Amino acid sequence: MHDSPDLGDRRDAVCVVGAGASGLTAVKNLLELGFQVDCYERETAVGGAWNWRHDRSPVYAGAHLISSRQHTEFPDFPMPDTWPDYPHHSQVLTYLERYAKHFGLGEHVWFGMEVVSAVPTADGGWEVTTQSTGGGSSRTQRYAALIVANGHNWDPRKPDIPGEFRGRVMHASAYKDPAVLRGRKVLVIGGGNTGCDIAVEAAQQATRVWHSTRRGYWYAPKYVLGRPADQVNDALLKWRLPLRLRQWLYRRTVRLTTGDLTRFGLPAPDHQPYESHPVVNSQLPYYLGHGKITPVPDVTAFDGAAVELAGGERIEPDLVITATGYRPRFEFLAPELLDVNEHGRPDLHLHTFARKNPTLAVIGLVQPDAGVFPLAHWQSVAVAQWLRLRRTDPARAAVVQQKESVRPLASWSRRQVVPSERHWFEVDHIDYLRSLESLLNQMEPSK
Repeated sequence: MHDSPDLGDRRDAVCVVGAGASGLTAVKNLLELGFQVDCYERETAVGGAWNWRHDRSPVYAGAHLISSRQHTEFPDFPMPDTWPDYPHHSQVLTYLERYAKHFGLGEHVWFGMEVVSAVPTADGGWEVTTQSTGGGSSRTQRYAALIVANGHNWDPRKPDIPGEFRGRVMHASAYKDPAVLRGRKVLVIGGGNTGCDIAVEAAQQATRVWHSTRRGYWYAPKYVLGRPADQVNDALLKWRLPLRLRQWLYRRTVRLTTGDLTRFGLPAPDHQPYESHPVVNSQLPYYLGHGKITPVPDVTAFDGAAVELAGGERIEPDLVITATGYRPRFEFLAPELLDVNEHGRPDLHLHTFARKNPTLAVIGLVQPDAGVFPLAHWQSVAVAQWLRLRRTDPARAAVVQQKESVRPLASWSRRQVVPSERHWFEVDHIDYLRSLESLLNQMEPSK
């Protein structure tokens, strides 16, 4: 760890924001192509979201991967074979620490330093202003390129519920220890993976649990045919089975495993399989079947000690946990640099490359049907190759950029039908990796 950044001009170096999984793999792949790299991390250690000691981490005590180990590990740094199929969050942090040590990344990270502003320069570079998270004066340096890897699961999206509630209301980002659930009547709002996981933990600790969802979802088990479910799905994608056939197989698999959860009171899915990511949870049906979780509709208002539900029902929880997701936030960048629309959604090619700034990229801004780490790895490989091509063969880089700019959105982004911010960055990992492979092939060095 450095004591303070170099005061010299860093205009040939690349600036990386964040030392979580995406930032670390960006640093590693940039270094491998010969770039100088400065990575700024506002916390005092690596890990990002997976380091639950960090104040922006959404991780809670019982959190495990929902993608399997084999589909989460970086392709050039496997997780230990002795680890479980779905490692605990503490193991994931250990993995990232080992990754950083193995590739010697720590010496390129400025810990306790936050990027407060990044402004493009006329020559295509960046003026990056940093400041110690402990206070003190700011410092501005020049960089050739800017790679943003600050994560998108740290700025809570809180629901706007009218009225006042006398009990406690907390966002899932503040939930850390199941002890807060013990002996309480708990309402969990939100039907995504986090909401279902917290509802299951509440079923084991609380005296009463309600689970509020606005719409129906597809619920998938963690195991199918004795294997992690994402490995079975991966095989279907590699075989390039037609979507309708995959949807039929999915429905049949769910019928034989999870079963029809509408009989417990959950709403029926309002979309087809593979039109959004399913909720992966094998324990939810168990606790529904044992009466430990009571499904309820959307919350319409708070009224003192009561919570009003759609349809007029009233319940009286002690604690309300809102598992309503997060907003992507890039507070150090002007919104137009990422083509952010009025709803806060960035418009990036491959969810990675800024369309108007060829030296600006974002790593990890995807929600795949498998682990994020492999996609972040190949994103950062593509970004490193792109920056090298711009430096060594500008004319060819212009040709690649022109060709990529007309690539249809449907070639790399999931067909979107569910109108929700939760699904902004969803991709089928196989199709997405094929698109990245196509881009990398275009940038291969000339022979």
